[in-house]
Amino acid sequence: MNYYFSKHVNLPFEQAIARVTEELKKEGFGVLTEIDVKATLKKKLDVDFRNYRILGACNPPFAYEALLAEVQVGLMLPCNVVVQEGEDGRTIVSAIDPVASMQAVENESLAEVAGQVREKLKKVIESVDSLISLRTSDLASEAVL
Repeated sequence: MNYYFSKHVNLPFEQAIARVTEELKKEGFGVLTEIDVKATLKKKLDVDFRNYRILGACNPPFAYEALLAEVQVGLMLPCNVVVQEGEDGRTIVSAIDPVASMQAVENESLAEVAGQVREKLKKVIESVDSLISLRTSDLASEAVL
């Protein structure tokens, strides 16, 4: 089982971060943490790295349910979403698969919550550039007319 799902998007890096954040909000998530890996590596190691941002996303009702099911699950929260610039310069958006990560914890109640969170995160990843695709197809339709 893969531990994440991912998608190349037709957006510049910073715009992708804004869209991911917007799509997370639509699904009830807030971004608790934001780690700029590129800036951190430059500051701490004086090395150059591609644009790479880790967003720590949390959906409070699901986090609460998970904590009620398994008090130590806080060690695995929040759900990380990564926006990065690929080697080809294209933007990649990825999210942890909570079902895969929660397999380490043998708790059926937690598995149910993880399944619900998985569907929401998948929807976020799938929706990030959906407006861009829609606009592109609309323009193509108008060109035919």
